[in-house]
Amino acid sequence: MDSQDRSFERGLELIRAGEFFAAHEELELAWRAAAASERDFYQGLVHVAVAWYQAGRGNRVGCERQLEKAERRLRPYAPEHRGVPVASVLEQVRLAAKIITEGSLDLPPPQV
Repeated sequence: MDSQDRSFERGLELIRAGEFFAAHEELELAWRAAAASERDFYQGLVHVAVAWYQAGRGNRVGCERQLEKAERRLRPYAPEHRGVPVASVLEQVRLAAKIITEGSLDLPPPQV
C-alpha cells in the first residue's frame, strides 16, 4: 500500500470516528498525490469532512458551501468508487443540506 492509499484509508477511518479536521488533512494528502482523473473524488471527500467539521463549529455558511462542493465533485463517481458508496454519501450530503436549510446544524454522522 502506497502513501496515497494509506492517507485515503486513514482519512476514511477518521471520518468514521468523527475526527473531521484530521480526516480532511489525511484526505488532502491523498488528493495532492492523486492522478488528475481521481482528484475530484478525493477533494469531494475532503469537502464532506470539512462540511461536518464546520457544522460542529456552528458555521452554517461554511457547512453549506462545503456540502455544495462535495456534491458537485463526488457526483461523477457514483454509485461507487474505490470502495466508497458514493451514491450513499451523496444522499447523506443532500440530507445534511436539508437539515441545514431547516435551521439545524445537528448532522447525523456520515457513513463512508
